[in-house]
Amino acid sequence: MAALGEAAARWAPGLWRRAARAAAGFGGCRFASSSQSPPTFGFLLDIDGVLVRGHQVIPAAREAFRRLVDPQGQLRVPVVFVTNAGNILQCSKAQELSALLGFQVEPDQVILSHSPMKLFSQHHDKRMLVSGQGPLVENARALGFKHVVTVDELRAAFPVLDMVDLQRRPKTTPLPRNDFPAIEGVLLLGEPVRWETSLQLIMDILLSDGNPGTGLATAPYPHLPVLASNTDLLWMAEAKMPRFGHGTFLLCLEAIYRKVTGRELCYAGLMGKPSLLTYQYAEGLLARQAARRGWAAPIRSLYAVGDNPMSDIYGANLFHQHLQTRREGAARSCAAILVCTGVYSPRAPGPAAPGPGGEGPPFHGHRDLGFSPGLLQAAHVVSDVHEAVRLVLGREGWAL
Repeated sequence: MAALGEAAARWAPGLWRRAARAAAGFGGCRFASSSQSPPTFGFLLDIDGVLVRGHQVIPAAREAFRRLVDPQGQLRVPVVFVTNAGNILQCSKAQELSALLGFQVEPDQVILSHSPMKLFSQHHDKRMLVSGQGPLVENARALGFKHVVTVDELRAAFPVLDMVDLQRRPKTTPLPRNDFPAIEGVLLLGEPVRWETSLQLIMDILLSDGNPGTGLATAPYPHLPVLASNTDLLWMAEAKMPRFGHGTFLLCLEAIYRKVTGRELCYAGLMGKPSLLTYQYAEGLLARQAARRGWAAPIRSLYAVGDNPMSDIYGANLFHQHLQTRREGAARSCAAILVCTGVYSPRAPGPAAPGPGGEGPPFHGHRDLGFSPGLLQAAHVVSDVHEAVRLVLGREGWAL
């Protein structure tokens, strides 16, 4: 856990204040007035495994929002949706949730895994290679990055770099290019489709100091800045077993870099749950919602509902621990609530610290997070998000 705190300080010193300011600057959502007494609590809801499985809504999610939405279709308490997904536009995710849940979800209620990259303004003017899928360029520009190059664009400029797929190898050797501007950093926004191509070309950029057409006798170190989001090793979709997440892709990239260079790949920023910055960003959005509803009482208690112990529960507990020592801000607690509709199953062993000699369940968290087993323990374990909402409303003395 100490390692995680040191990493957070190294990546984003003082950024939590900027997170609050950035969240306060969002626009677009409008809330109606309500006769209900102002809430002093809010929800941080994971999406995959809590509200949906793949593209299918979990029935308990609709039941939960029947309790959270008033007859006018407005939320009775502030809610943000905190997901480690990133291969989608913020507005598209809001539209998707609106259709699934049956009420209007605004874009500024959705936090994608890479949303806190808006705060890394020192890299926004650099020429960045971006990896992932979906609307990559649009997402990168929405985050503030002005000059981005996709893996496909880099491959087109240097076709001899991508040699794994025999069908895609060039039939002739093109002339070398010397007019391609140097890449100055790497953005990892989510898992790509062709892992072998992305792994190869990202390595080429790091080993050549951003000039893949030239190559260097010795790999530079420190290497170019790498910003990454979503460290989830696994996630739950329609399949019976969990699927590879972006954390698995990062694991591959880190292992290849270490094997080739003998050094560790370092991140200039690593975000998405369980990053502290992600929860600080979410806190700012909850406060923003409350202010726009005219709820004068500060939001003191946060309830984070998730299905993944290593991201949702670990992150919420880490943030709760942070709140106990923080002197600024309104929130005083963040309770972690674990549901059984996604990655977590009460019948399966959870991630725990490996014992001597490596025995015991494997650690599924990212290597930079360190490990504190106590942070994997949820304050409450419930069957689904509907039960979680009932629990919170009862604890807060609200009518069920």
